[in-house]
Amino acid sequence: MGQVRNGQYTPLDLASAAASSSALTSKLANSTDDPSTTAAPSFLSSMRSLFSGTRTLTESDLEPVIAKMESHLITKNVAAHVARDLVAGVASSLVGQKIGWSRVGPIVRQAMEDRLHRVLLPSASTDLLRDIRDAPRKPYVAVFCGVNGVGKSTNLAKITFWLLRNGLKVMIAACDTFRSGAVEQLRTHVRNLRILVDELAGEEGTATIELFERGYGKDAAGIAKEAIASAKQRGFDIVLVDTAGRMQDNEPLMRSLAKLMAINQPDKVIFVGEALVGNESVDQLTKFNAAIRDFSSQANPRDIDAMILTKFDVIADKVGAAISMTYITKKPILFVGTGQTYTDLKRINVSAVVDALLSE
Repeated sequence: MGQVRNGQYTPLDLASAAASSSALTSKLANSTDDPSTTAAPSFLSSMRSLFSGTRTLTESDLEPVIAKMESHLITKNVAAHVARDLVAGVASSLVGQKIGWSRVGPIVRQAMEDRLHRVLLPSASTDLLRDIRDAPRKPYVAVFCGVNGVGKSTNLAKITFWLLRNGLKVMIAACDTFRSGAVEQLRTHVRNLRILVDELAGEEGTATIELFERGYGKDAAGIAKEAIASAKQRGFDIVLVDTAGRMQDNEPLMRSLAKLMAINQPDKVIFVGEALVGNESVDQLTKFNAAIRDFSSQANPRDIDAMILTKFDVIADKVGAAISMTYITKKPILFVGTGQTYTDLKRINVSAVVDALLSE
C-alpha cells in the first residue's frame, strides 16, 4: 500500500534488502589473494611505509579483489559486460590512491558502493505527478512500450490507480490493436478502477477514468491522436497510451511504434521490462532504442525516457537488471512492480538495491 503525505498519495519505497552485505566485505577483506597480505615488499618500500604509514595501490593489488567483485555482480544478474565496465571504472579510480594499512577488499567494496549509487540515482525527474501538473500543455501524454509478456498493461493499470488516488482525470488509449484480448484486458482494468474511483469520490472528488478504444486492426498512431484530441477537449489531465508488446527485432511493430511517437510527440516514453533478465535486458533495451531511432522520420528521434521494472517481488537479491538497464540507458527507474494488485507498485530504494547487490 501507499501513504498519504500533504494530501498526496505516494507509493512506498521498496523495502530495504534483508540480506547483509557484511559477508561479501569479509570475504573480500580476507581474500588470500590480497597482495597486501601475500606479497613481500622490498626493503626500501618497507622502510618508506614504516615511516610514512601509507602505500600506493597498484593494479596487481586490486586485480584479485576486482575479479571476485566482477564475478559476484554477475551472480546478482548484472549483465556481464556491464559488470566488467563497473569494476574497470572502480579499479581505474583506485590505482595510485595512497592508503594506510587498510585491506584492499573494504576499499574496493566502498568504491563499488559509491559507483552503484551514482548509476542508480536519477539524472532526470522521477516526480511524474509534478511533471503532469506543471506540463505546459494538457493533456500530458505517456506512452508505455516494451517486449511481450512483461506485464505492461497491468503496470499501466497500477500507474492509473496511483494517479486516480491523486485526483487526476485519466484516459487510457487502447493502442495495442495487434494482440488478441488486449482491449478486453484494458476494459476489465477500467471497470475495476472505476469502482475504486466511486469509492474515492468522497475523498478526492475529481478522479475520473475512461478508456478510448477503436478495436483491432487499426492504425495505433491514429488512435492515439484521436484519444489525445478527445482528452484535450474534455479536460483530462493525462493520456496513458498502451501499445502492443513487441520484440526489438520485429520491424513492422517497431516502425509502428516509431510512427506513433513521431505523430503524437508524447511527454514521456516509458519502457516496461522484467527484473528477471540479465544480459537479455541490455540486448532488449539497446536494440529497442536503436530501432525507434532507425525507424523514426524525425531529425532528432526520441529514446525512452524512463523505466518500470516488473516482477521485483520474485527476484530476491538478484537485482542486477536494475543496474544493467540504468547503466545502459542513463534513464531513471520510475517504479518497480511487486505483485498483481493495483497497490503493488513501489518507488525504487537505491540504498536497498545497492545493499542487495553487494550482499553475499
